Amino acid sequence: MDCIFCKIAHKEIPSEVLYEDDSVMAIMDINPLCDGHVLVIPKKHYEDIYEVDKETLVHMYDIAKDLNKKIMAKLNEPGATFSINYGDKQEIKHLHLHILPNFKAKATKTHEEVYKLLSGD
Repeated sequence: MDCIFCKIAHKEIPSEVLYEDDSVMAIMDINPLCDGHVLVIPKKHYEDIYEVDKETLVHMYDIAKDLNKKIMAKLNEPGATFSINYGDKQEIKHLHLHILPNFKAKATKTHEEVYKLLSGD
């Protein structure tokens, strides 16, 4: 399969991982729409929201909720948007949940700078 997120999940492509367990990963988006743009991806390939099982989808949101607290605190953001695209709006045909703190503001930092901020405890 030639899916970039599958390659990331199988460690064939490096990524900045903020969270990982047996079924999901949370990684920095390399083309962030805003500072702190994070993607939560299932390790198993699901093309879209209609293919994924309920357990995995709920787990993705639970991880996003937990990570978002840290992201908002570290970036001093008062809120965030969670988003899952579908169909023509889906740039990569592998289910992924976007965490977008202050998505109305353009990114002012590189994803590497934000990763260092978020990964340092």
